[in-house]
Amino acid sequence: MDEFTGFLPGLSPLDGKQLQVAFDGGLLSSDAGVLLLREVERKLGLVDRLAVCLPEYRDPTAIDHTIAEMIRFRIFAIAAGYADADDCDSLRQDPLFKLAVGRLPESGDPLCSQPTMSRLENAPSRFTLIRMMAAQVDLFCDSWRNIPARIELDIDDTEDRVHGGQQLALFNAHYDSYCFQPIHIYEATSGKLVAAILRPGKTPSGEEVRTILKHVIRRIRRNWPRVKILVRGDSHYGRPEALDWCEDNGIGYVFGLAGNAVLAAMVAPLAEDAALRRLARGGETKVRRYAALRYAAKSWRAERRVIARVEASAQGCDSRFVVTNLGAKAKVLHERVYCARGRMENLIKAHKTHLASDRTSCHGANANQFRLILHSAAYALMHALRATAPRRSSWRVAQFDTLRTRLIKLAARVVEMGTRIKIHLPSACPEKAIIAHFARAFAAQGP
Repeated sequence: MDEFTGFLPGLSPLDGKQLQVAFDGGLLSSDAGVLLLREVERKLGLVDRLAVCLPEYRDPTAIDHTIAEMIRFRIFAIAAGYADADDCDSLRQDPLFKLAVGRLPESGDPLCSQPTMSRLENAPSRFTLIRMMAAQVDLFCDSWRNIPARIELDIDDTEDRVHGGQQLALFNAHYDSYCFQPIHIYEATSGKLVAAILRPGKTPSGEEVRTILKHVIRRIRRNWPRVKILVRGDSHYGRPEALDWCEDNGIGYVFGLAGNAVLAAMVAPLAEDAALRRLARGGETKVRRYAALRYAAKSWRAERRVIARVEASAQGCDSRFVVTNLGAKAKVLHERVYCARGRMENLIKAHKTHLASDRTSCHGANANQFRLILHSAAYALMHALRATAPRRSSWRVAQFDTLRTRLIKLAARVVEMGTRIKIHLPSACPEKAIIAHFARAFAAQGP
């Protein structure tokens, strides 16, 4: 599409005066909030951690854009809502993106184009990606001000639909689609992302779950040797291989457990009791009962503790089970520990929906994993920005799309002078106070 440079036609007049609108405002940007992301990234050192993992693959005499600049540009664009590499062509001259990446807003050279960015996406090898994912786990550990005594890791997967013959794409009957099924791991109390791993569109095997947990947790313990770790997941993560590895390595776990005839028979008295209690109360309320059982599936090497939750309602009796190596009371383990992992749905939503991490449209699996790493880095930026907000303010719990529309999508006029760069924000900006708070907070943290 040709660039439009004339006046916008057909706008209705006001009080008899014609409205004359043209794209001639000068050095303007609609994404002034990327300056806040620039400060967050500088504090985290995020891009340098990733860039050092990727060896230079280009002719040194023909390089206009460093790897760090390209990664920084792409991450800032993702956080600002530009999810595709194609967006680089329209943003490469934007004065505030140039400034955020490290170039002068007016006299500095343009940022990289889409073909250059696409070549970067296809450059990492499998070994490079492993190093980058390890660097992300290190970043997670270093993002804590103090080493925690205990962390809770929630593990789950999500549908990532594909629309072509891409590597790792499989048909998944549960989702009724061809898809990837990437695994996400978050720290539950903080909401921080630990890892996001691209994988085929199928339920993970026990060996795969064990391998992922082993690599992630060993990297965490390399940073924090004494931290206590609890892993939570639904029933297709509670595989024998994963349970054995957790027990052998001192990891607490609470996993969902699929019911069967044996378990149903074990809780039959509890279900009958719950139904009778409900009838005694008039049959209008739900009644829940909890019990701790000892149970050994055929594939397990020994008996394990199983928590049963039986609920009697108008729809009948429903029984749910979890397997754990923790010793707390049954009700506490189910309601406060296992069910608390429901928050992970919102964390995946922030990653997948608000940051469009399902834009894994490359043909090669390595390129799509690299994209997932970039979107994960954008998640870390947005999460760290939100964590800088006042503790009791609504900004501390705002969704990423709210942060974007109210703090990043902000108009600015940029003036590059001989000794300074002036950035003029709207006088009527409704978010002056919180933007000033962020600026003060970043200044207080030092260089």
